Amino acid sequence: MPAAAEFQHTLAKAAPLSGTSLHTGAKVSLKIQPAPANSGVKFKRKDLQDEPTIDATIANVKTVERATTIGEGSMRVHTVEHILSALAALGVDNALVEMDANEPPIGDGSALQYVEAIRKAGVVPQEAPRLLFHVREPIAIEAKGGALLIILPDEEFRISCTQAGPEGRFTQFMSTAITPAIYEREIAPARTFVYYEDVQPLMEKNLIKGGSLENAIVVRGESVLSKEPLRFPDEFVRHKILDIIGDLALLGRAIRGHVVAVKPGHGVNIDLSRALARAHEATIAVLPKLHFPQGEGGLDITEVMKILPHRYPFLMVDRILSFEGETKCLGIKSVTINEPFFQGHFPGHPVMPGVLQVEAMAQVASVLMMRISKSASRVGYFMSADGVKFRKPVFPGDTLFIHAELTKARGNRLAKAMCRCVVNDAVVSEGELMFTFIDK
Repeated sequence: MPAAAEFQHTLAKAAPLSGTSLHTGAKVSLKIQPAPANSGVKFKRKDLQDEPTIDATIANVKTVERATTIGEGSMRVHTVEHILSALAALGVDNALVEMDANEPPIGDGSALQYVEAIRKAGVVPQEAPRLLFHVREPIAIEAKGGALLIILPDEEFRISCTQAGPEGRFTQFMSTAITPAIYEREIAPARTFVYYEDVQPLMEKNLIKGGSLENAIVVRGESVLSKEPLRFPDEFVRHKILDIIGDLALLGRAIRGHVVAVKPGHGVNIDLSRALARAHEATIAVLPKLHFPQGEGGLDITEVMKILPHRYPFLMVDRILSFEGETKCLGIKSVTINEPFFQGHFPGHPVMPGVLQVEAMAQVASVLMMRISKSASRVGYFMSADGVKFRKPVFPGDTLFIHAELTKARGNRLAKAMCRCVVNDAVVSEGELMFTFIDK
């Protein structure tokens, strides 16, 4: 059984809270309800006819001006980033957020009210594996004003952020892993902040009726206006990290990657979330249907096991898809979370060992060599592996297409083959293998 952290989670019971919305100044009653596995986070507008519900996903983002708004049809839910940030950071995968207004309460401008409500309700595991997104390669997003977000492969979710205001005022930096304990202690209490020159036109238009020094920090020149002192010397950058977590939560999957952010904002955050969604879609794109020939065309697992002496847990070929002449062969290996090596390589971040990818290549090449010699009474032994390169990690759920081409054969005893493993049309590993055969 996987560890508890690998399961989806929801609330143990409803988490109610109330307050004032930032933009309308209206009173809001909100309740975070438990939700079934694989349902994600949804918002329900109980103040509207038929009480419509909307998924908190990147596909439903409508605007990102000073806050993140999701919508469907004429329905809108504004300023969702703080509650989504708290849910994601505390490991809540599934929840129904019921509210009687178009915006959650702003509280004190931080995510602390949501953390406290979630902690009071409790978080419980569900009988479904957590949906993860493992960053495979760097993704970079740039925007006007010098904003830059890059996400890099990492075994955990980490954010390194540089915040800089106009003319470089209040430049701050923070780098931290995002865990429930760190988030609750170091990130959730950080309050939203605004620059007076930006917020003054909105105040004149009466567009932030619920805004005050009780729920936001106002920066005017070099002065900081707040009802209470700063909670952290670098409170601004901490709140930027809070927003990044909330905006990336719209991906709908727990991220394993390192975000490096410079002057982030909701616009560039959402652009990165969209890029991650596209990358995820690319990894699960339906592979072209392949014909699985029998006999001379290919070999099923029973026929493979008549040739290769390997057995569980070391048989790395599920099927031979095809032969091309007497020199080329294509095999397949479906990589599942049930592979025994994932228990230790690595806990919480399963990656197929490179040496086993090389072994899979060797087994496919051995099938090809034994087919040519018309003998299955021998065992292949490695002599060398040259030019081996591991280009991308292989994760559970990937399908390895293993290509082998014999480049040299001396009788029936010695062979050399160029091999490569491919996932979603991308080469993940390759090398030139030399092996010899002896009788069993």
